[in-house]
Amino acid sequence: MDKIVIRGGKPLKGSITVGGAKNAALPLMTASLLTDEPLVLDNVPKLADIDTLANLLRELGVEATREGANGRFVLSGKSVTSRTAPYDLVRKMRASFLVLGPLLARFGEARVSLPGGCAIGPRPVDLHIKAMEALGAEIRLDDGYVEAKAPQGLKGGRVRFPTVSVGATENVLMAAALAKGQTVIENAAREPEIIDLADCLVKMGAKISGIGTEHLVVEGVESLKGITHPVIPDRIEAGSYAIAAAATGGDLELIGARADIMDAVVDSLRKAGVIVDVTDKGLRVAANGEPYVGFDVITQPYPGFPTDMQAQMMVLMAMGGGASMITETIFENRYMHVPELARMGADIVVHGSSAMVRGKGRLIGAPVMATDLRASMCLVLAGLAAEGKTEVNRIYHLDRGYERLEEKLMAVGADLERVKA
Repeated sequence: MDKIVIRGGKPLKGSITVGGAKNAALPLMTASLLTDEPLVLDNVPKLADIDTLANLLRELGVEATREGANGRFVLSGKSVTSRTAPYDLVRKMRASFLVLGPLLARFGEARVSLPGGCAIGPRPVDLHIKAMEALGAEIRLDDGYVEAKAPQGLKGGRVRFPTVSVGATENVLMAAALAKGQTVIENAAREPEIIDLADCLVKMGAKISGIGTEHLVVEGVESLKGITHPVIPDRIEAGSYAIAAAATGGDLELIGARADIMDAVVDSLRKAGVIVDVTDKGLRVAANGEPYVGFDVITQPYPGFPTDMQAQMMVLMAMGGGASMITETIFENRYMHVPELARMGADIVVHGSSAMVRGKGRLIGAPVMATDLRASMCLVLAGLAAEGKTEVNRIYHLDRGYERLEEKLMAVGADLERVKA
């Protein structure tokens, strides 16, 4: 199994181009099932998760091809022949479950395997199922599959989520676009990736109001058209590289990064004492030459601090000079990187959903093991900041979420290499 070997302690300086957002590209790709015209997406990152979903869409009959060097993906749902998303593909990635809403809305039936995903706690799909039932779908579970039918088509209804769910909001938003009548979605997630999906659907002909709020109203239309749409930049990738600059005492310009969709991360960096400036190309992130101060973070649905940045931010806390606290409210079991950071000298104590980090100003290289996507990046960041050599094992997670990671880091001064098993 591959590993990344890092010789840390080198300030990163230069510029890194931020790629398209994986978490925006995935639902946008499934939206290709809503129309028989081509959907052209630009700025789609080259990642394992993108390939996994593309293979699933091809299994359903979608023509999905990459074109050129601009991250262009062309998807045509004209010849969709299957309504079944099989276990072997869906189990690899939870976002595959997003085909449920589009298949059901356009074809009146769908058979989708219950999903798998990272080992960061349970993420049930009951909210997705209840939302589809609110639109008139008949659903039953059979042998690990969700079988949904709406022979007369979906009908508008009222969906109120008891808890905020990004995936369920995306699924019902796509389903409602082709449902008959009006659908009201309350307590909807407000993530930038959902706004991007809604904007794309509107360009395709959907009628959606309240975009960017927790109250969405969708007036169903008979059909949607194909369009060309650029994927927004990845705010989690941008935040990760921002911490790389800060933790190594470096100075990076993040080309394409948008401060307006990563306010909570930018605010936390500035509280620690990191320099963050908006430039005409993106964001400049730099160390200020002084020890970072302690600060607290509580993960929350957008616009709160993103759970997908919790592990990375812990590295900066460990490199600081004071006490910090992280409270994880989104996923349980998302502190599996803590024992690995402790191997590198971090002083972290976990109490339930909170982790107290006492900054010691330094980390020491060590062999560590990655457990999920964001924990993997956390350990790479720790290795970049640490003194000596760090070996990050089980790095296949990184290929799911960070495009050309080694290439981008080496271009700004990182000393690292991927070692093939």
